[in-house]
Amino acid sequence: MMRITGTIGLTLALAVGVAQAQKEPQGPAIEDGAAVQLEYTLTDEAGAVLDSNKGGNPLTYTQGKQQIIPGLEKALSGMRAGEERKVTVNPQEAYGEVDPKAVTEVPKKLIPPNSLSVGAQLVAQTQGGGRQMVRVKEIKEETVIIDLNHPLAGKTLYFDVKVLAVELPKVQPPPK
Repeated sequence: MMRITGTIGLTLALAVGVAQAQKEPQGPAIEDGAAVQLEYTLTDEAGAVLDSNKGGNPLTYTQGKQQIIPGLEKALSGMRAGEERKVTVNPQEAYGEVDPKAVTEVPKKLIPPNSLSVGAQLVAQTQGGGRQMVRVKEIKEETVIIDLNHPLAGKTLYFDVKVLAVELPKVQPPPK
């Protein structure tokens, strides 16, 4: 048995203790079709928290179904329950670059009066019936310019993720 003394030895002993206390990854690896539960914190380049579900309900998605941004989905592939990872996602694999042409002008009367301020975020209905976050970019006398870019477009995103559960799809036996 080796005995280490001094500050360096104490630091080493603490680091070893922490590593042993972490839960070992277990179960199946994330693959296409897997139902995944995650805990995450999303921050921007300055470290400001943009979103987090820590202490709340897990984010649940199906791998390969494009239910989360592509860069995060790609980084999670192969992880197992209990694993944690820091993931950096560039704009191209998140919400894309800011498109300066992604604006539209709408009659002012279509905007709720309490949202008539530059920077106000609104939920708009798309032609396909979906919902999209938009922002008020400019207010004119009779119209309002709406920015259709996602609020996180053009931003590099930083995720701290922990895989809570992975459930592989059940294989159906062939019909008899």
